[in-house]
Amino acid sequence: MAADRPESRAWWIWSAAVIAYLAAVFHRGSLGVAGTQALDRFDVGPAALSAFTVLQVGIYAGMQIPTGLLVDRFGSRRVITVAVVLLGTGQVLFAVADTYAMGLAARAVLGLGDALIWVSILRLVASHFSARRYALVATVSSALGALGGVAATFPLAMALQNLGWTATFLLVGALTLGYAAVTGTVVRDAAPAGGQPRRSAPVLQQVRNAWSVPGTRLAFWTHFCTLFASGALTLLWGFPYLVNGLGVPASTASVVLSLLIIGQVVGGPVVGALIGRRPEWRMWIVMGYLVVNALSWVVLLAWPQGHPPIAVIAAAFFVFALGGPVSSVAMVLVRDFNPVHQAGTATGLANAGGHSATALGVLCVGLVLDLAQGMPNGADYRVAMLALVGLLLLGASRTVVWWRRARAEVFAAEARGEGVPVVLTRHRWDLRIQRQAVPA
Repeated sequence: MAADRPESRAWWIWSAAVIAYLAAVFHRGSLGVAGTQALDRFDVGPAALSAFTVLQVGIYAGMQIPTGLLVDRFGSRRVITVAVVLLGTGQVLFAVADTYAMGLAARAVLGLGDALIWVSILRLVASHFSARRYALVATVSSALGALGGVAATFPLAMALQNLGWTATFLLVGALTLGYAAVTGTVVRDAAPAGGQPRRSAPVLQQVRNAWSVPGTRLAFWTHFCTLFASGALTLLWGFPYLVNGLGVPASTASVVLSLLIIGQVVGGPVVGALIGRRPEWRMWIVMGYLVVNALSWVVLLAWPQGHPPIAVIAAAFFVFALGGPVSSVAMVLVRDFNPVHQAGTATGLANAGGHSATALGVLCVGLVLDLAQGMPNGADYRVAMLALVGLLLLGASRTVVWWRRARAEVFAAEARGEGVPVVLTRHRWDLRIQRQAVPA
């Protein structure tokens, strides 16, 4: 589909879209270094402040399926441009907000804009790049977006210190609004083969069609269990867990948290190149990562007296960071198992997996932490983090189920003489599932 398209044009379109995604990640994490000022500005406590994060992540997760439908209907260019306008508007509103309710409304607008970006970019990549390059371009896009998280730390903190709350957020909001002119001009959609966009089915039917594909469900659960640990730690619980649960000094904890971003930036291109060249390895990479992730939690939570050496903690957090790059396998599965006219809806379904798990993880840790308060030596945080381990086990078990069913679909297509996305090697454990009907 992308073979005849000029390569330089595709890269220009992609670059303009990725800058919008970098801005979205920046705005998403902008409250991290402004939390102390927000407590004073809105005159609220830590629990009320956490509502900003839960609201934003909840909107993001809830909007993934609607975003996929919008992208399939209107194209990436329009959706990305609207998203950039919402991001800028939300940050401008946050700059002038002087009440808690206004602040929540501003973060809701910002979260809505953030929710529209990533699925739009993946649809754009699927339209402009070949299947062989899709995995690498998608993971590089994610890694570059993580740089927005870097900009939301030290540079934003310096701007807040020198310019103040209102001037800083007005400036970044205005710059974002201005960038909407770039996305509206440079970004271009590519119609499916045949020249004209396919007429969309009714909304519920589109969702049913995408969800009925075993590869879509496999993508959902893959995204669910690989992404949420780094998300929950980055957005809210990483710093308190390090300081209060693991006994890490506050200054060192900030450095350890930066590994959650560095791991994504470094791991993205590596994972993308690997799964692009050896697509038959991608689910084995996911399974291997889940095992290492689980072992990392075992080490952290079972260490005597609950205070592992800093090198062990740093290694575990770097492992959690790699969940972001590994989660890109889910988007490659969507691209391979769904037709192009359905790719946006299927991508939205898959992307909802990791972010709904993140919101659920943030909430569950908070609830367990409230119940476990008062336990000595950081034991309350060790108990609370078991909520994330439980989510990991749930997601891993469902991933195994749908991996087997998706493999059965591939083998059945091969038997019918149809083309398949990846040539798989049969194993003894494939035989039983092939005899079972795959439910819709």
